[in-house]
Amino acid sequence: MIENIPPITCANHPGVETGLRCKTCAKPICAKCAVRTPTGYSCKDCVRSQQKTFVTAEWYDYLLGFFTAGFLSFLASLLVGLVSTVAGFFAWLLIIFGAPTVAMLIAEATRFVTRKHRSRALFITVGVAVLLGALPAIIVNLLSMNIFGLLFLGIFLFITIPIIYTRLSGIQLTR
Repeated sequence: MIENIPPITCANHPGVETGLRCKTCAKPICAKCAVRTPTGYSCKDCVRSQQKTFVTAEWYDYLLGFFTAGFLSFLASLLVGLVSTVAGFFAWLLIIFGAPTVAMLIAEATRFVTRKHRSRALFITVGVAVLLGALPAIIVNLLSMNIFGLLFLGIFLFITIPIIYTRLSGIQLTR
């Protein structure tokens, strides 16, 4: 005689039948609750707890990162202002090829002062600091109606902020 085994339902959605279990805690999960990982499916709680192991930033890292990136961005924006006074093709080359170099310097200095601590909020804080560090130069260029200065600062920020975020977060576009 075959027994009727009750169906397994999702731990989060009791009305949804499932045959899927979290690879870490073995909790039954439905397709809505499952998170695909390279080694199988996990529940959102296990994924969240795993991600917390990568967040190593302390409260003071936010201050150190903010002030370091802001100060270096301020200095770099002053240099961009000087470059904008140089006419011609050479100024464009300096901005296009100099901005990634400056971005790497800011990112590495920030990584050094924060002792390579990691947090998505820290990376965003550093990006905001870079923008705020360039704000005085933006205001000066706005007041003096220096269109090339504003254009070069815009290009500088457009190039540097994503590079800094990428460098700090460890995103790799190629393997």
